[in-house]
Parts: sequence; C-alpha cells; structure tokens
Amino acid sequence: MQAPEPMLQDEQLIVLLRTEHTREQGFRLLMSCYQERLYLHIRRMVDGHEDANDVLQNCLLKVFRSIDSFKGQSALYTWLYRIATNEALTYLKKRQRRAVQSLSTDGSDTSLQIRADTWMDGEEIRERLQQAMNRLPDRQRQVFVMRYYDELSYQEIADILQTSVGGLKASYHHAVKKIESFLINTMT
Repeated sequence: MQAPEPMLQDEQLIVLLRTEHTREQGFRLLMSCYQERLYLHIRRMVDGHEDANDVLQNCLLKVFRSIDSFKGQSALYTWLYRIATNEALTYLKKRQRRAVQSLSTDGSDTSLQIRADTWMDGEEIRERLQQAMNRLPDRQRQVFVMRYYDELSYQEIADILQTSVGGLKASYHHAVKKIESFLINTMT
C-alpha cells in the first residue's frame, strides 16, 4: 500500500488537529511524521541533545496551541519549520544573554582556548564547525543551517523565513566566508 500524498496527509492532519475529539490523535500523527526532522533541524542550531529536546518540546507545544492560526498559505512543514526556527533562535538569544552575563563575572571563554592538533578527528571538526557557526549572526546561521545541513533550496528557505532569495544568497555567502576564516585562523 502506497503512502498518501503529502498534501492530502497534511490536510488530514490539520482536520484532526482542529477537531476537538480527534486533536490528540492528530497531534500524535503530526509528531510521528515531523518530530524527527524538526529535532534534527533544531539540533543543528542549538548544538546539544538536551537543549534540542527542550526547544522541540516548546515548538510542539506552540504548534498544538496555535494550529488554528495555520492559514494553509504554505505547506504544513514550512509552517512547522518556521516555528522550530523561531523557537531555536529564541533559545539561542536567551543562552547568549546568560553567557554574556557569566562572562562578565568570570572573564574566561573556554571555547576560545581550544586549539587544533595536527590530526583532527570527526568530532573535533564538528566542534570547530559548531564554534564557527556560533559566531555567526542569527540570520546567517539560520540560512547556513538550512542550506548546508538541510539542503533546502533558496526558494524553500525564502518561504520559511519570509524573505528574498537574493538576500539569502548573500547571507549564505557571508556565512561561508566567516566560517572558512574562523576555521583557517584556528588551525594555524
């Protein structure tokens, strides 16, 4: 038996979610369809399993509470992705505020103390890439994650972030250059 068309499935999910007596069933189906993809997207942005789970829970709670506001002008996943992205950014901003406060009292930044060895394993490379991404402005980081990791087209990213394709291409280009520069400078 073939899976139903994604749009038909999304429409069915929306009906289930908006009907009081089937809302929980619809939400379980929504989670089984989209939870893993949303988690992976969030995980790339927040870089930590527990943190990603927390952000995902906030995202799913927001979806559950606001499904009636979904207008259907985009695909359901685009709407979910936008909520997940916004929740991840909110988390990152809170984390950044806490980090600035702790730095002002501590005066040290352990992430700056890491230096490259002659031989690097995959985990070290991933950590360096994450460090470089953490230094990007929010918009550049969003675009980089969606383009590089999620392999979304510029048009898909524009739909999610509600912005122009040209601006996204520039953001991605600047993000790549900053990441390259960081990696080169930390390996020498």
